[in-house]
Amino acid sequence: MNQKVMAICDIEEGYAFRMAEYLLEKVKLPYTLHLFTAASELEKFAGREQIAVLLIAENALKLLKQEYIRQQVTQIFVLQESEHKEQDDLCYISKYQSPEKVVQLMLEYVTDLADWNPENAGKETAARVIGIYSPIKRCLQTSFALTLGQILAKEHKVLYLNFETCSGFGRLLKKEFTEDIMDAMYYSISAREKLGLRMTSAIQNIGGLDYIPPTQYSLGLKEVTGRQWMDFLRDVEAIGGYEYIILDLGEGIQGLFDLLKNCCKIYTITRDDAFARAKLEQYEQILKFNDMEDIAHKTVKCRFPKFRELPEDLELMTHGELAAYVRSIIKEDIYE
Repeated sequence: MNQKVMAICDIEEGYAFRMAEYLLEKVKLPYTLHLFTAASELEKFAGREQIAVLLIAENALKLLKQEYIRQQVTQIFVLQESEHKEQDDLCYISKYQSPEKVVQLMLEYVTDLADWNPENAGKETAARVIGIYSPIKRCLQTSFALTLGQILAKEHKVLYLNFETCSGFGRLLKKEFTEDIMDAMYYSISAREKLGLRMTSAIQNIGGLDYIPPTQYSLGLKEVTGRQWMDFLRDVEAIGGYEYIILDLGEGIQGLFDLLKNCCKIYTITRDDAFARAKLEQYEQILKFNDMEDIAHKTVKCRFPKFRELPEDLELMTHGELAAYVRSIIKEDIYE
């Protein structure tokens, strides 16, 4: 099942980042950590996810709909900034002390950590990496990957990563992303100790599925090596506690085959026409001639039936004929 969620919210960005950094590096609580520097973003997130523990600055709390946020959060800890407590039934902790002291006081009152052993906090279960790649274009690869991810996310903690050079995600979702996968990769390469901190602000959610927005500038993808992508995946897995990571792959990266080798399962979508068959045959020859037949052995070829209708809303990929097809794959192949 999905790991419980802890959220930090403080309009004072520097304080929020220092607190998140301390929790990620020093304490490693059994929660997925999400960081917010705007109360409105926390409120939107609370509409999608139940929050187990919320550590929130007093000024930010005043901006929230009180009754609503109390329904969505199990325990609220307020970082007190004034001399007076606004709400007597909440736990207040003075903001003006070290992160270590704040966390120490908070942990005295968190109710669901009875079985938590700090000595085991750094031990992670390896995520199953699932690759989706086809040399055939316009074959519903991304629709398949998102559907697979959203269905798995009903029962597991799942991250989706899109490696297309022109994904169109921002336009499809009518959103502007301030950070994308290349920003996260920058921290993985140049400032690894800050990656966990930046991940909390980069990760978005669609239909219950976590994702890091695809790159907005495709040229950067070609500069990242396969080894760097592999290190990045390991870091992301450890930080987020993911059970599955789904890679929506394309030729725009130089580490394509390194990533495919790292997958426990690969799905390649095929079509029954001459062009599709020729491209698939050439791809399989490349694997054979370069001694990469282990990739072929892990590959499941999917030839879709003709779907009469596909969801237009990317939040609703778990509905319809494609979703029914993917559920059968999960049951028979992934869960085997």
